[in-house]
Amino acid sequence: MNLRLHYQEPAPNTLDGWERFSVPVGCGYLGANIFGGIARERIQITENTLANPYEHGEGGLTSFADIYIDFDDEQTDALQYERGLDLDHALAYVRYDKDGRHVEREYFASYPDRSLNGRITADQPFDCRITLDIPYLITDTDDQTDDDSWFKTKNRQDIPKYGTVTAEDNCLVMRGVLESHNVRYAGILRIFTDGTLSLGDTAVITGATEVSFVFCASTNYELRPEVFTEPDPKKKLRDFDPTPLAEEFLAAACRYTYAERRERHIADYAELFGRVSLDLGDTEVPECTTDRLVAQYGENPSRYLEMLYFQYGRYLMISSSRPGTMPANLQGTWNIHESAPWGSGYFHNINVQMNYWPVFSTNIAETFDAYLVYNLAGREKEYTIADEYIRKTVPEHFEDAPRANGWAIGPVATPYHIFDVGGSTGPGSGGLTTKLLWEYYDFTRDKSALRDIVYPSLLGMALYLAKATRDYDGKQLSVISSSPEQTILFLGWDKHYPYHQTVGCAFDQQMIYENAYDLLRCVDILGEETLPAEDRAIISMIRDQIDRYDPVIIGWSGQIKEFREEHWYGEIGEWKHRHISQLVAVHPGRTVGAETPVWRDAAKKTLTLRTDDSTGWALAHRLNAWARCCDGNHAHILLSNLLKSRTHPNLWDTHPPFQIDGNFGACAGIAEMLLQSHEPYIVPLPCLPDVWERGSYTGLCARGGLVFDVSWSAGSADTITVTARNDEVCRIRYDGIAHAAFDRKVTVIDDNRIEIPMKRGDACTITCIPKQTKQTVPQQLSANRSLHLSWSFEEPVKLWRALDSTPIYTLVAEHLTDGCYDDVCPAFADADVLTYKITRDDAPDASAPGAVVTLNHSTAVQRQQYRYWIERITESADIPDYLGE
Repeated sequence: MNLRLHYQEPAPNTLDGWERFSVPVGCGYLGANIFGGIARERIQITENTLANPYEHGEGGLTSFADIYIDFDDEQTDALQYERGLDLDHALAYVRYDKDGRHVEREYFASYPDRSLNGRITADQPFDCRITLDIPYLITDTDDQTDDDSWFKTKNRQDIPKYGTVTAEDNCLVMRGVLESHNVRYAGILRIFTDGTLSLGDTAVITGATEVSFVFCASTNYELRPEVFTEPDPKKKLRDFDPTPLAEEFLAAACRYTYAERRERHIADYAELFGRVSLDLGDTEVPECTTDRLVAQYGENPSRYLEMLYFQYGRYLMISSSRPGTMPANLQGTWNIHESAPWGSGYFHNINVQMNYWPVFSTNIAETFDAYLVYNLAGREKEYTIADEYIRKTVPEHFEDAPRANGWAIGPVATPYHIFDVGGSTGPGSGGLTTKLLWEYYDFTRDKSALRDIVYPSLLGMALYLAKATRDYDGKQLSVISSSPEQTILFLGWDKHYPYHQTVGCAFDQQMIYENAYDLLRCVDILGEETLPAEDRAIISMIRDQIDRYDPVIIGWSGQIKEFREEHWYGEIGEWKHRHISQLVAVHPGRTVGAETPVWRDAAKKTLTLRTDDSTGWALAHRLNAWARCCDGNHAHILLSNLLKSRTHPNLWDTHPPFQIDGNFGACAGIAEMLLQSHEPYIVPLPCLPDVWERGSYTGLCARGGLVFDVSWSAGSADTITVTARNDEVCRIRYDGIAHAAFDRKVTVIDDNRIEIPMKRGDACTITCIPKQTKQTVPQQLSANRSLHLSWSFEEPVKLWRALDSTPIYTLVAEHLTDGCYDDVCPAFADADVLTYKITRDDAPDASAPGAVVTLNHSTAVQRQQYRYWIERITESADIPDYLGE
């Protein structure tokens, strides 16, 4: 399938043009944005370690370099102009006819050769000038009056950045220093041509039909523990000239011709990218350009665009995070600003984790290595953060010994600094981080990584999180707790209230629980008897505490409470807050799911109340959560909202401004719609939306090192092929699968579940799968405090009941056909909430879809007060259906 972004005009040479229209290439070591201008081409380059200090939302990554290519004619319209990005080969291109000359340009960033490469060819000779420019240099006459971006003026640091560009040995060489961290930087541009080349301040080429170049970059940054532990910014880096490194990279790259470098790049990239294919029923590349596809999506949804958006997420990850590079940051590896939005940092209250959600499920696990190495390099600093946090917050748990308080990570980190816990986010961000490490093992089943990296990381985090809690009335609760970035009240960015700090909010409790659960899974796999004796006291403490972490509480609205002290949804904080922090146990966690149907129904209620309107990355998290709730149509609404309102013409996600986590989160969410493996059984096609009636995919990964290829039609699976990368029992759940045909022996558990013993390299293909038909389900249920229930559904139903926050329903009655029922539940008098659910009578259990209602004991005054609150916060007079009158 031909996967490409394509356009019929150059990107404007402005900051807005960079963000919305330029196309990105990258290899992790550097990234570049191609504008595709006719008379002047601009190639803007980013290197992820050239950064100023980040503080209070300002500072951070700064643009590295620009390459300008000026041609020997005036800016006029070209004929047959096209530029684009070939995702299959990671090649950006520009081609057009002008003044009787056909011109083609091509660009790629090569991971094997650590270089940016470009080539210009024409069928008639041309002249051009190539300039290497260092942006944002500080000089005595520099008034910085460029108006193109509010970031440039708002985030101005005035920290000196010095540099020069000289002609040396047939190259343009840039050298300089960014004084804040004494970052020394170097870049070398070497040009090849069949014309005449003259080097001075710029490179002048005459009489050429081909010009190519190689650009390599380096700094004196080294990812070492000292970068984070050294308090003096000027001493974080060793002081050496990185120019010899750039020269070494250039010499290695130039051992190959342009064609050979291109071939090496494509082979390296395609081996990763080509592992997964996706067809959503529309495989032809539309004649319509990509910007028009995006603009028209609301009225003319394109299955091709949805598929392209998924694969673009994988392209961006491969291009911005590879072994040996820095991790993908908030903007991946692309930044044009003097001071990047939010510093292009690593934000651990969800953003950097979201970056890496798709890497395992979409079969590019190698890209996780960059973040793993970064996290481990910061571990010494993270131990001291934990020490300080426990000493100040829960001093009775503080131990004055090395590593005795575990390790912690705050919400903000950069290439140079890891910030303390506190402010906008509680300690649970550490558990959100270790979830990535557990997934690293769970997908790969790398036992050496489990023992050497994953287990000790989860153990140290569990120790810290346990110490960060106290016993409150039998519950083990986070002492200082914050739901990420949720304020006491939010009435706009110019009226920002303080962050709401409390005890035991859902975000912290859920991630403390998830980390503990994953740790105990590590212990069970490794065998506790094989672990160091000093670990066993910690493990024993976690076993004792885990059932008291109380991760999920259901409130009066039928919602999962964000804060323990709330009754109704939205009593505290912003009603439509971008974060859905009370639902991290749904995704990326696994605590809330099919095995806890009461909690999952409460999660759906919470998602509905939070609304489908938010920033780019926040829509992506909602997409993943709806997919985990197995509602494919609602998940697709979130994908549609992303494409309609939060996607630039170049397919970059916008917060706004551009943030790459939305791209990565949406990529992961689409994979969740197609394959889920977080529960005991792997589920192919767990939540296909109606609009994905037919399609196929190959190469998606399930936990256990299992790779799935699936095709479907009429919304039902036709073939399922699973291949094992490890010795593993493959457990699959799919309606009616026991009656399918198999090409190897399987064990049937029941009509919907099978198990396949497999050895590494084994494959099993399943065909003749019974077709699934979508059945109508109850949509409406009402109840009053007399426990009289009524509904409108023509077929028999089952009635289920749950008290307070129990995760599992109890069956009350079945075969009900009258549309009403009078229940008797004396326990409701002493309960906070009572939840009822009706499902189809043939539903196997309460996890099946159905209608839900929650009752509470609120007074008439409380209900009226809440109505007024709703009117004020939501600007709506609509009376919600969950007041429980």
